[in-house]
Order: sequence, then structure tokens, then C-alpha cells
Amino acid sequence: MTQTAFGLLVGISQQAVSDLLRREVLHAGGTGEIWLHQYCAHLREQAAGRAAAGELDLAGERARLARAQSERIEMQNAETRRESAPVVLLEIALASVGRKVAAILEAVPVKIKRRSKNLTAEDIEIITAEINKARNIAASAQFDMEDPDGSKRDSESDTERPEVA
Repeated sequence: MTQTAFGLLVGISQQAVSDLLRREVLHAGGTGEIWLHQYCAHLREQAAGRAAAGELDLAGERARLARAQSERIEMQNAETRRESAPVVLLEIALASVGRKVAAILEAVPVKIKRRSKNLTAEDIEIITAEINKARNIAASAQFDMEDPDGSKRDSESDTERPEVA
């Protein structure tokens, strides 16, 4: 059977038949009956969404699209329920809180000095140094995906505790 005759039989052009032969959907030298069976098998595979080598996997693509849409909706729902927020908003909020806490910590040694006449200048310096350590730790804070609650860092800092006099 010629490519033109087969194309007329199944309703496609001769060029489409030639492309099917090139992609080995149809095998060269086959009879019209064999080509018809091969062509129908190819159409069934396409309809089922199963891709031949190098072709688009329609069922897989649909599943990926559905999964992505589902994840997007879950993220929108979490934001609506105020369970999550964009990282930039969290950074802004934490920076604002950090500035307020730093201002309060800066005033602590002065307030202690005014209220307590028993503390020496050395005592105030120790208090100031400890407050500065806390401020420096807060200023250098980084989020670690491997240790989100900071438990590894906390256990490391436990070994470096200064002695209390």
C-alpha cells in the first residue's frame, strides 16, 4: 500500500504518513492491514495519554499541573488562615521588633545604675557586656533550614557559658 492510499484510508495526508514512518509508528514495507493496526495502536496510546519515546506524556503533564495547582491553593489557604506569610514581611517584622528590643536593652545599664547605689562601675560594665553579647547574637541571627529552632546552636553555646562571680 502506498503512503497516499493509506493516508486516504485513515484521513491524513501523505506527509503525515511519511512522518509516521520516520518516527517508526508505521513500519516500512508493511501491508495496509498491518499499518492500520499499528496506526490504531498509536492512536489508542495517544488517547490513553501514554507517550512514545520523545513525545509529550499527556497524563503525566496533567498530573503535574494538577499537583502544582493544588500546592498553589494550599499556600493561598495557609496565607488566608494567617499560617504563613511571605519571607519579606517576616523580615520586616523581625527587624522592627529587633530595633525596639535593642533600644530597651541599651537603656538597661543606665536604669540599673540610677536605681542601685550599691553597684560598682565594674558591675555595670559586666551587665553592659552581657547585654552587648545578647544584642550581637540577635543581630547575627541566621535561619538554618537544617536547624530551624536553633537547638544545635544553643547546645554549642552552653559549653561557652561565662562563669558567674
